[in-house]
Amino acid sequence: MRGLDERSGELFSYVDLEQRVPARHPLRAIRGIVNEALGALDDEFQAIYASTGRPSIPPEKLLRALLLQLFHGIRSERQMMERLDFDLSFRWFVGLGIDDAVWDASTFSKNRDRLLDGDIATQFLAAILARPRVKRLLSSDHFSVDGTLIEAWCSMKSFRPREEGNVDGPAPGEPGGRNAEVDFRGEKRSNETHASTTDPDALLYRKSPGTGAKLCYMGHVLMENRNGLVVDAETTRVSGHAERLAALEMIDGIVDPDGSRRITIGADKGTMPASLSPNCANAMPRRTSRRTRAAAAPRSTAGRPAIPATPSACGSANGSKKYSAGRSPQPVRQRPASAASRGFASPSRSRPPLTT
Repeated sequence: MRGLDERSGELFSYVDLEQRVPARHPLRAIRGIVNEALGALDDEFQAIYASTGRPSIPPEKLLRALLLQLFHGIRSERQMMERLDFDLSFRWFVGLGIDDAVWDASTFSKNRDRLLDGDIATQFLAAILARPRVKRLLSSDHFSVDGTLIEAWCSMKSFRPREEGNVDGPAPGEPGGRNAEVDFRGEKRSNETHASTTDPDALLYRKSPGTGAKLCYMGHVLMENRNGLVVDAETTRVSGHAERLAALEMIDGIVDPDGSRRITIGADKGTMPASLSPNCANAMPRRTSRRTRAAAAPRSTAGRPAIPATPSACGSANGSKKYSAGRSPQPVRQRPASAASRGFASPSRSRPPLTT
C-alpha cells in the first residue's frame, strides 16, 4: 500500500536528541573531550563573569558553537545561528534542547569577544591538549612550523590615504547604501601612506612576487608530526620577519630551558631564521638540506648498500640513456618512422619554397 505524502503535526515530542545522533558519529568523541576540557576551566569562567546581573550565554555552549563554526567553515555568526536553529546535530553538540530558542547573532558576537579578551581561547586549547586521550596522540620530539596569510574582512576601497581620516559612506550627491567608487589607477599605495578605515591593523602584503597584494594578517601554526595535530597557533600582523619571530616564540614554549631534551623542527626557508634563541640553539641542532640533482643519485639507506644503477629501457633523442636502480637492460623498442622521415610530406602541411 502506498503511503500518503502528508505531514502530521504533533503537539508533544518524546524523541530525545541523543537518539538522533548516530553512535559512531565523529562529534561524539569530540564532545567528550571538549566537555572534559570545559570542566577544567570552570574557575577561569567564574573569574571573567560578574556574580550579579542577567545571565549571559553559557561560555561552555558558546565555545562548543565556535568549534562547530570552525569545523564546518561557516563564515559568519548570523549563518551559524541559522544553522543552529534547524540542525539537530548542532543543537545536540552545543547543548540546546529541541525547543530552546537560539541566540541573536549580535549577542553571540558580544559574548564571544568577552571570552577572547579573557584569553580563554588559549586556555581552552591547552586544556584539550592536556587530556589523556589527546596527549597520547602527540609527539614530544618532532614538530613542523609554518605560516600563511589570512585575508582581512575589509574592502580595498577602505585602504585610503591617512590624511583623509575615517571617511566612509557615499560621496556627496551620490545615492546612499554603498561606499563611494574609488579609482586606483596610477595611484601608489603603501602601508606608510595608506591605512584601512575599516580595519586599521590590516596591512597590504603579497605572498610572493607576481601575486596581488591584499589586506591581510599572518597565521602561524606549530604541529606535531605523529598525527598532524596543532599544538600552538598565533596570529600577527604581516611583516617580512613575522613568520620566523612567531615560530621562535612557539618553539620556546615546547623546549626545555636547560636544553636537555633534543627536538626536531621542520620549516621552510621563510621560517628558518639566521640565528636561533639560546633555548632553541641548545635543544635543536640546525640542519638545512637543499635538494639538488646530486641528491637524486642512488645512495645507501638505513645501512644497506646502494643498488647499482643499470640502463633502463628508454633512451633519449641524443643517444643518452636514463638510469634506474636494480633494473636489467631491456631492448629499446623503436617507434615507427613518420611519413615525413620517409620522404613523404603531408599535403596539408606542405609549404611553398621561399623566394627572394
